[in-house]
Amino acid sequence: MHRKIIKVLVVDDSAFMRKLVQEFLSENERIAVIGTARNGKDALAKIRLLKPDVITMDVEMPIMTGLEALKLIMKENPLPVIMLSSTTREGAENALLAMDYGAVDFIAKPSGTISLDLHLIKQELIGKVLNAAEATLLPQQFHPVKEKQMNISKKEPILTDSKYDRFNQTLILIGTSTGGPRALQKVLSDLPGNLKAPVLVVQHMPPGFTKSLAQRLDQLSELSVKEAEEGDVCLNGHAYVAPGDFHLNIIQGSRLTLSLSKEPPVSGHRPSVDFMFESASGLKNVKKIAVIMTGMGADGSKGLVKLNHNGHTVSIAESKDTCVVFGMPKAAAATGLVTYTEPLHEIANRIVKLAEG
Repeated sequence: MHRKIIKVLVVDDSAFMRKLVQEFLSENERIAVIGTARNGKDALAKIRLLKPDVITMDVEMPIMTGLEALKLIMKENPLPVIMLSSTTREGAENALLAMDYGAVDFIAKPSGTISLDLHLIKQELIGKVLNAAEATLLPQQFHPVKEKQMNISKKEPILTDSKYDRFNQTLILIGTSTGGPRALQKVLSDLPGNLKAPVLVVQHMPPGFTKSLAQRLDQLSELSVKEAEEGDVCLNGHAYVAPGDFHLNIIQGSRLTLSLSKEPPVSGHRPSVDFMFESASGLKNVKKIAVIMTGMGADGSKGLVKLNHNGHTVSIAESKDTCVVFGMPKAAAATGLVTYTEPLHEIANRIVKLAEG
C-alpha cells in the first residue's frame, strides 16, 4: 500500500540548524522537507504558500518567536507542530506553554540553541514527525490557577488504622506520553485537594522538563504536586511526577515510599509506565487505580496485565475522541483488562468515585 508522503516545513533562525534538521528528516522515505523558514513571521508566509502537513519549529527566534507563531498557526490554520526547545529551565517552561498553545510535541536540543550534536536526537525527531502527521489536534487550553485547600494535613493517618481494614491504601497510577502534559493538566486540576489517595505519574519526558511540569501542575491543581525524589512518602492529596531518565519504584513498609531507579529503559522508555505498574503490582492490601492516557506506542499495557494478575486493580483508559495519539490507550484496551474508557474531561470524576468507593 502506498503511504502518503509527509510534507514538512522546518523553522529555525540558524541556517546550520535548518540544514541539519532538513538532512535528518530527508533520510526517511516517508518525509519530504518542502521548505524552511528563518523565524515565525517567515513561517506563517511559507505555511500559506507551501501548505505543509507538519512543522518543526524552534522556540527562540528573532522578529517572531516560535510561541508567538504557534498561537497564530493554531488560530488561523491549525497544523501539527513540533517545538525544538533548549534544555534550560526557561526552555522547559516554554515547551510546556507550547503544549497549551496546541503543539503536538516537543524535542529538547541536546546542547543549546545551536546543537552541534543534534544527531543524538535524529531518530527521535524522525519518529515524532511521523507520529505528528497522525495526531489529533486539540484547541488551545488555558487553566486557571486554583486556590490550594489549606485544610489538608501533611500528617496522614497511620496505615494500620481500622478504616483501612480492607485495603491499607488506594494508589492512583497515571501513565502518559505524547499529548500528556495537557491531559495531565486537565485531570490533576479537576482532582480535589482532599483526594483519598496519592497519585504517581509517569510522563515520557527528558531530564529537567519533568520538574517544570510538576511545578506547573502544582500551580494548576489543588493537589500538592512535586517531582518525585528518593524516599518520598506517598501522601493522600499529593502527586509525584517521575523525574526524566529515572524509573519510579514503590517500596512497601509501614508507609508506601518512592525509590528512583536507573535500571535500563523498558521498551525505550525511562521513566516507563510498565515499570511503575509492575512495581505497584507487588503491593499488598493496596487498591490500585491505573490510568492510561494519550501517547504513542504501547507503554503501560504489559504492566496492566501484571497489575491485574495480582488483583485489586481498576483501570481507566482515555477514549480515542480526546486523545492526541490513541496508541497507549488502544494497546491497553487490546489486553481486554480496561475497566472504564472515559473521555479526558470525565477521568478525574471516575478517579474520585473509585478512590472513595
